[in-house]
Amino acid sequence: MYKLLGDLKDYLKWQDITTDSMIFRMHNLFTTVLLLTCSLVITATQYVGNPISCIVEGLPKHAINTYCWITSTFTMPDAFARQVGTEVAHPGIAGDFGNVTARKYYTYYQWVCFALFFQAVMCYIPQWLWNTWENGFMRALIMGLNRGLCAEAEKCKKKSKMIDYILKHRTRHNQYVYRYYVCEALCLVNILVQLYLMNRFFDGEFLSYGWRVIKFSEAPQEDRRDPMVYIFPRVTKCIFHKYGPTGTIQTHDSLCILPLNIVNEKTYIFVWFWFLILTGLLVCLLLYRAAIIFLPSVRPRLMHLITRGTSKETCQSVSRKTDLGDWWVLYTLGSNMDSLIYRDLLQELAKKMGDQHSQAVA
Repeated sequence: MYKLLGDLKDYLKWQDITTDSMIFRMHNLFTTVLLLTCSLVITATQYVGNPISCIVEGLPKHAINTYCWITSTFTMPDAFARQVGTEVAHPGIAGDFGNVTARKYYTYYQWVCFALFFQAVMCYIPQWLWNTWENGFMRALIMGLNRGLCAEAEKCKKKSKMIDYILKHRTRHNQYVYRYYVCEALCLVNILVQLYLMNRFFDGEFLSYGWRVIKFSEAPQEDRRDPMVYIFPRVTKCIFHKYGPTGTIQTHDSLCILPLNIVNEKTYIFVWFWFLILTGLLVCLLLYRAAIIFLPSVRPRLMHLITRGTSKETCQSVSRKTDLGDWWVLYTLGSNMDSLIYRDLLQELAKKMGDQHSQAVA
């Protein structure tokens, strides 16, 4: 199992330079790895058992298993509420008495591994888009000053180059910040679209799946109706037709066990809760970004939070004399640079910006 999933750890490796938020990485990296892991585990049937095993008399078992897997199986929804062992043999297993329209067919289970893989790809798109747009800009700008262990002359030289770049390219970084904010907004759009598609994938049963599982665990034993068994049945029925010796069509009613649904139900209950948590975090993140955009007074406070030993006046001076794009570049630098170097950078930058402002006024 480790050999199968070991390569996924590369997506979660530590980054010495970060240009995105923790929530952004939770969506793009952790969720991608989570969904890929689920897809691989479900695909590797040697680790979770055979996907289907049907009981039928007088026919080759392998042929029936293959037929029922590639077509579909079904249950009777009204049979889930009946008493197992007295009224029905298994939840959802009962005769249809000629009412074919009352059957609930399950055609999704052979597509689950592909759906999870597609979801993982969709979760990684914002990260790929941001990496393309960012293109190592922040790493090039920092020039190794994320580590304070360098010669003083080299440190001063790099710091001077950084200040010169910021002063020379003022008001030119708005595209940088707005592209990043667009990528964060795409994360929320992606989660909402995936929730909608999963709900369609499971015939409108997914959005309320987690709530029903919670209610099921809290309900009295005699009133329990397992929603996991309803969406991911462990035993289903399958109808197979064949010709008899005289050419008469014979109908064989088989009982199919789906051990793979034990994995599916646990996978999607975790996905449901994780997507719910991620949706809440992304909504809060976008509200936070909106406050940064539309309330400039919060910017110096945020900058002061990531600096050590820098006065509030310095942060206010720098924030007041920079627009959103320049402020975001400085804020991201503060999240990556050595704190003492960053403090000196802000102080010198505030002084030079003040001198420039004084010369402009004069």
